[in-house]
Amino acid sequence: MRVEIIADRDRWNAFVESQTTGNITQTWEWAELGDRLGERALRLGAVDDGGALRAAVVVIVERAPVVGQPYLYAPRGPVCDDPTSPALAALFDYMRGLARERGAFMLKVEPNVPDGDQAWLDALARLGLRRNPFATHPRRSWALDITPDEQALLAGMKEKWRYNIRLASRKGVTVREGRDAADRDTFYSLYRETAERDGIFIHAQRHYDDFLRLYGERDAAALLIAEYERQPIAALIVARCGPVATYMFGASSNRERNRMPNHLLQWTAIQWAKARGCALYDFRAIAETLEPGEDMYSLYTYKQGFGGSSIFTLETHDMVYQPAVYWAYMRALRLKRRIVRWRRARMDRRRAARTPGKPADAAPDAGT
Repeated sequence: MRVEIIADRDRWNAFVESQTTGNITQTWEWAELGDRLGERALRLGAVDDGGALRAAVVVIVERAPVVGQPYLYAPRGPVCDDPTSPALAALFDYMRGLARERGAFMLKVEPNVPDGDQAWLDALARLGLRRNPFATHPRRSWALDITPDEQALLAGMKEKWRYNIRLASRKGVTVREGRDAADRDTFYSLYRETAERDGIFIHAQRHYDDFLRLYGERDAAALLIAEYERQPIAALIVARCGPVATYMFGASSNRERNRMPNHLLQWTAIQWAKARGCALYDFRAIAETLEPGEDMYSLYTYKQGFGGSSIFTLETHDMVYQPAVYWAYMRALRLKRRIVRWRRARMDRRRAARTPGKPADAAPDAGT
């Protein structure tokens, strides 16, 4: 078993998409996006004597705020359906050497496996990783099995959601696929409006342009734009990895929200995914604890109306290379978490004061 940097896009994506542990954040294109954000992303593959890939990981060299030191991060990785495989151990050995070379104080992994998977927990413990309660990617998401026909999918939704999908069409909302630079500008304009309204972070426009270009080269992403009287009022980006389509980014205007464009957009994205043979539609993040008042609980109430169920993934695990730096990093994370929760609670109170009662059309989250 040897580990090497993989330079073949088709070979990489074919492996990632064949594994149940594969995820959009472990595809070839995701590493390209990391490089464009000023990070260093590597595609490492564990290869057997016959030249077949047995495990793979997109690992990003990032720099931790406050402590200012580099660390390694595998978003929803590594990809390996057998955690007992020597291929997995080979990857971690290689990344230990990479950490020494880059001066990284830790390796953070968030495997795309269900919470409580004992085989994975045992494997990570044997490899020397420890649990970290602070997830980078939210652990709980909402997903819908889209293998039934469209009538069955609609029947599985809450009545109000079916009504809103049809209402949007009756009220003159249309959805089309964005294909050119002007459409990408339209998305980003709506996204900025969303960010200002909801207080979320977004990247520069080039990041989303690159996302659409890279995944679009193999028909693995689409920009959908909802319009009323030819004016854009909402948009989303959907992408696919093997049998899973993922709602990546959503944007909406403050105008015409009573026309329910977001419900029709999600339904159109589901239809897009079905047309490409996907079996699962992943709405992405919802509240980790499904209780009113929890962070992102409103996203849960919106997304669960489409039918489906929640998926809860294994907690974050870290391999610590420099204990003193890691201690300072964890202390900073705890402080940051308290500040973020306080700010979100204040924002929620202000939003509730501005718009008492339930909004006509819940805006989709921005994604990450």
